[in-house]
Amino acid sequence: MDILMINFGNLIKEWISNLGFSENIASIARDFTDFVLMVLAITAVYYIVKLVVLRVVRRLTHRTSSTWDDALYNNRVFHKAALLIPGLLFNVLAPYTVTEYPEILNWLLLFNRILLIFILIVTINKFLNAVYDIYQGFEISKSKPVKGYIQVLKIILYIIAIIVVISLLFDKSPAYLLGGLGAFSAVLLLIFKDSILGFVGSIQISANDMVRPGDWIVMNKSGADGEVMDISLTTVKVQNWDKSITMIPTYSLVSDSFINWRGMEESGGRRIKRSINIDMSSVKFCTKEMLDKFGKISLLEKYVTDKQNELTQYNLKENIDDSIMVNGRRQTNIGVFRAYLSEYLKQNKYINQDMTMLVRQLQPGESGIPLEIYVFSKIQDWKPFEDIQSDIFDHILASIPEFELSVFQNPSGSDFAKVISTGNKPV
Repeated sequence: MDILMINFGNLIKEWISNLGFSENIASIARDFTDFVLMVLAITAVYYIVKLVVLRVVRRLTHRTSSTWDDALYNNRVFHKAALLIPGLLFNVLAPYTVTEYPEILNWLLLFNRILLIFILIVTINKFLNAVYDIYQGFEISKSKPVKGYIQVLKIILYIIAIIVVISLLFDKSPAYLLGGLGAFSAVLLLIFKDSILGFVGSIQISANDMVRPGDWIVMNKSGADGEVMDISLTTVKVQNWDKSITMIPTYSLVSDSFINWRGMEESGGRRIKRSINIDMSSVKFCTKEMLDKFGKISLLEKYVTDKQNELTQYNLKENIDDSIMVNGRRQTNIGVFRAYLSEYLKQNKYINQDMTMLVRQLQPGESGIPLEIYVFSKIQDWKPFEDIQSDIFDHILASIPEFELSVFQNPSGSDFAKVISTGNKPV
């Protein structure tokens, strides 16, 4: 092609000279013609590649069963790489044009090299995006996110490109410019502070498996309470349960405390920890009539009988005078109620029986005796979990009066109204 252009250019020059124009004008016409022909030829080659080669590549990627080639095509890696062809051809053919204007030629070649660097960086950037998409298809991507590392690699590429472009503009070796970066290290550290901290944080998060996309985290300092959507170099994107979005600096997950509920999700149970305050004045020893009544409850039939036999034998052995209620050992209505709740929870198919299950009394206080339920639901999804928890406590609240207990509740306005209406006499 080089010889063809030279011969064609000489023909143009000879033809212009034969028309009676000066040698200088003929040379200018030859160079201009050569340049235009070169641009047209390069344009034609580019469109041939774009219309033919890229179409073939698209068909091949659609026919194959692998996904990596689809990721490359969808991220337009081949399209950006095709732009390198005109630049490379221009770099080869341009020296055979505008030979009468070496300074213009040098500027054109310089601009073309800078453009080639830009296209190369864009192509590599698209390739890294494709690599990320391919990696996201593997199971390991859920526990080892690499988006932060890819972003760091992109920053390094941009820095290298800037250094090379500056070296071309000032006609200096890149090593010369790198040697002078030491003086600007403090400025660079200040500019890229967030990126450096984010990179360090990303490494620690990945190495320690602290957070994964899809995890439910709570970070009160940032107001985040929801699911991790994305982990990038500088920020972690969290979609809160109210559908708002919170952006957390990546390094904050290392320097500050937060709660990750992944352990709960992987354990097979979600904790139910809630208490009901029992009015202390309703707690009492069980009479024979009460025990007969409790013994008719299916979940308590065996417990009441076995427990009463145990206590009776103990009192007889110790010669206890059972005419006085406080003597010896006796069952209480709150104790029987705790036993009932334990059996009730054991029979509940939604409660994980392999995990901790407690019905316990907490420290009594001015609001009564807290009776706490501490169990784990098999179902972890929010709405079904809340339904299960509500069903349990609906049953507990409805069952309390059957054991001659009452729930502690501060007096309300209607309670005071009743007192007033009855002549200041408590009801």
